[in-house]
Amino acid sequence: MSTDPWGRVDDDGTVYVRTAEGERAVGSWQAGEPEEALAYFRRKFDELAGQVTLLEQRVRGTDLPPAQAEATIVKLRDAITGAHAVGDLDSLLGRLNALTELVAQRREEVKAARDVARAQARAVKERIVAEAERIADETTHWKSAGERLRELIEEWKAADRIDRVTEAALWKRLSTARTAFAKRRKAYFAGLDEQRESIRATKERIVAEAEALASSTDWGATASAYRELMQQWKAAGRASREVEDELWARFKGAQDQFFQARSAVFAERDASLAANAEVKEELLAEAEKILPVSDARSARNTLRGILERWEAAGPVPREQRDRLEGGLRKIDDAVRKAEEAEWKRSNPEARARAQNTVDQLRKSIGQLEDRLAKAQAAGKDKEVKDTEEALTARRSWLEEAERTLAEFS
Repeated sequence: MSTDPWGRVDDDGTVYVRTAEGERAVGSWQAGEPEEALAYFRRKFDELAGQVTLLEQRVRGTDLPPAQAEATIVKLRDAITGAHAVGDLDSLLGRLNALTELVAQRREEVKAARDVARAQARAVKERIVAEAERIADETTHWKSAGERLRELIEEWKAADRIDRVTEAALWKRLSTARTAFAKRRKAYFAGLDEQRESIRATKERIVAEAEALASSTDWGATASAYRELMQQWKAAGRASREVEDELWARFKGAQDQFFQARSAVFAERDASLAANAEVKEELLAEAEKILPVSDARSARNTLRGILERWEAAGPVPREQRDRLEGGLRKIDDAVRKAEEAEWKRSNPEARARAQNTVDQLRKSIGQLEDRLAKAQAAGKDKEVKDTEEALTARRSWLEEAERTLAEFS
């Protein structure tokens, strides 16, 4: 019989292994020496030990899923329990038990991490759904909102999954929000199309009126009509881009046709009025010699003759009209002011009133002078003082009244 710390070979060639539960036969060896038998069965043990060591390395050094690790432990435990091998099988089972505890701990850690990840994923998806619902209810920037909804769908897909019930409920809300947004956008653009159609009809009417006026020669009234049509155009709003561009081109074409024709007529007329302007330039220079006005009546006679020739000269180009008319008006104003001053000086009623004022003041001063002499003789100091103050005031008034009277001389 050959022996080993963990097994032996009996005389009949039976190979045994020693475990905590006692010996058990693991095989039979008839072909050679007992040592060869033990060596063979030890190699079987080494193979099992190598598998245990590999599993330990994977559990401790990698992210091997707990379920896979537990399945491997069960498989190895079964293999070790009934193994046809010689070696410390109990130590291998002990190592597997230690791994079982480690895997159980790892399972709890994985579960806790999964719970955290699911909570985070739920928060992410609830945030996605809330934003989608806000977009569906409030947003009117349709293009950017549509792009944002597509981004939210991609964010949903990238987020971790959560429990099936919550996932389904949140997805239903997200889908409902997308549908509501699509309906609201569709309704908006339908209304916009209707509005643009109304604007198109309004602007077609404006263009038709503008084209009807394009050949008009009623320059003033037609120019005013075009200004009114332009205000209507601006107030009407915008149609679709293609319609807007086409109608604006027609409107502007009609307007340009009218104003170009008017400009041509005015240019021709202004050229014919240049000679009139030269005449009025000479008349204005002649009128300016009236200033400053020394004799209002003579100035008015001279200006009257200039005005008659001015009217006979006829109209002048528009760009010169204001300057020439303004210059003549300035001279007429100066003559009129001189006439008013002359009339004021020669007004008999005003002169009589001025003379009467002077006479009354002189009489009053004479009376005050008599009163002053009597008061001085009587030694009435207070009355002297009051009378002197009254005399000073009357004499000042008399000087002013005499100057006014002198203006009528």
